[in-house]
Amino acid sequence: MARKDPAEPDIISSALARNRLGVPSVVFFGVAGAAPLTVIIGAISAIYAIIGNTAVPVVYLVTAGILSIFTVGFVAMSRHIVNSGAFYAYISHGLGRVAGVGAAFVALPAYALMQIGLFGLFGSAASDILAALGVKVGWFTCALVAWAVVAVLGLLWVDLSGKVLAVLLVAEISVVLIYDIVMIANPAGGSVSFATLSPGPLFTADVGPMLVLAIAGFVGFEATVVLSEEAKDPKRTIARATHLAVILAGLLCGLSAWAMSVSTGPSQVVAFAQANRTDMVFELVAPHVPEILVQLGYILFMTSVFAALLAFHAAVARYQFALGREGVLPAGWGRTHPRTGAPLLGSVTQSVLAVAVLSAYAVAGLEPLFYVFAWLTTIGGLGVLFLMWSASFAVLAFFVRNRGRENMWRSQIAPMIAFLLLSAVLGITVIGFGELLQVSGDSPFQWLIPVLYLAVAAVGVGWALVMRAARPEAYAAIGRGVDGRTIALPEGPPSTKGSHEPVGARGYHY
Repeated sequence: MARKDPAEPDIISSALARNRLGVPSVVFFGVAGAAPLTVIIGAISAIYAIIGNTAVPVVYLVTAGILSIFTVGFVAMSRHIVNSGAFYAYISHGLGRVAGVGAAFVALPAYALMQIGLFGLFGSAASDILAALGVKVGWFTCALVAWAVVAVLGLLWVDLSGKVLAVLLVAEISVVLIYDIVMIANPAGGSVSFATLSPGPLFTADVGPMLVLAIAGFVGFEATVVLSEEAKDPKRTIARATHLAVILAGLLCGLSAWAMSVSTGPSQVVAFAQANRTDMVFELVAPHVPEILVQLGYILFMTSVFAALLAFHAAVARYQFALGREGVLPAGWGRTHPRTGAPLLGSVTQSVLAVAVLSAYAVAGLEPLFYVFAWLTTIGGLGVLFLMWSASFAVLAFFVRNRGRENMWRSQIAPMIAFLLLSAVLGITVIGFGELLQVSGDSPFQWLIPVLYLAVAAVGVGWALVMRAARPEAYAAIGRGVDGRTIALPEGPPSTKGSHEPVGARGYHY
């Protein structure tokens, strides 16, 4: 047996399953993360009720526009870097390895909290649905059932999860469109109003919180890039899938928000939302459709949350895999299941963490919708927003150092616009974070969560510096590992000549 070269980096040679996912499957993962039916039933009615502004449809369309601009540079970079680490890998290439590890330490808790928080919503929704059928089951029991199914699917073939998401999302989107058609076909006052599509109400103090809440509803679309190593023809597949995920989620949410206002009348939509909250859509369509279609909507609301659980679980597991493969986490996290190619320890770790947190909430007797779902997903969403903001600047920096790889729009103009827009949104979010958590003005949670994210990022930066001093081979692999090998790019400005680009075994440029 050939002995290992001592100069070779200690990186696990395991790799994710290749060529498993086409464009539709990757789109389903992205849209599932955004969970359109969950957003339509929960977030849109909540924004109408809490903010009291009728510009919700326009806000979702504007948000889709902002994220589409962000996506231009984001997916342009995906054509040059194929890595399941996504934000971590991109920031490593754009802003350096030290910043990349700092981003990774933010990504892990952010996505983990997003996923765990959704268990609270699933458990609560499932418990309510079963209670309506005369079966009394607590939210924690329902959440445990979903947890078990996600834990098993997380260890199986990724394309199997893609097929499960396909079935759930096709049914979910079909019901959303039927509900929208019913609401538009039954307008208040007998005529369809387009008043809520007017941009006028955007120019008020309400626009900041509304944009923040709308962007939180899109979180998950960027998970498409996490699947790049498992996609067929990743350079094309990931770009198309990410754009489609943003556009589809934006159109569905914008259309549904407008349809609600048509059915209630623009002047009554806020009052109706305040009176009915998450039952708003069902109350609007119930008089016009068979009862079974309303019941189906409740069930698909539950499966929409399950689809998001599965998508976020896949994202967390693959982040951990990328970090383990490249030596940032212990090598065990860089191994995959020998038969399915799924990230083994990453999937198990997320499952164990989720059941531990859920058990703690259950023992404490805390209400699942507010303390599990609302709190954890809002806190996780802030972390993802930090990552998006950093990634937009990293994309700009990467293409400034690698001129000629993309045109000006994709490499500089769109990333700069995205960075400026996301800077404004991030600033508004941090300033008003206590309001998003609905805590009192003197609560430490007003400032504690953003500070904690800065702290974990600082820990990541410190760990990267330790790696650079003590394990230079592993440090060189940060953000560069594909096909189980280390592909290191120089920290300085690379040559623009194609002959100097490191090329992987499958012909990808990294």
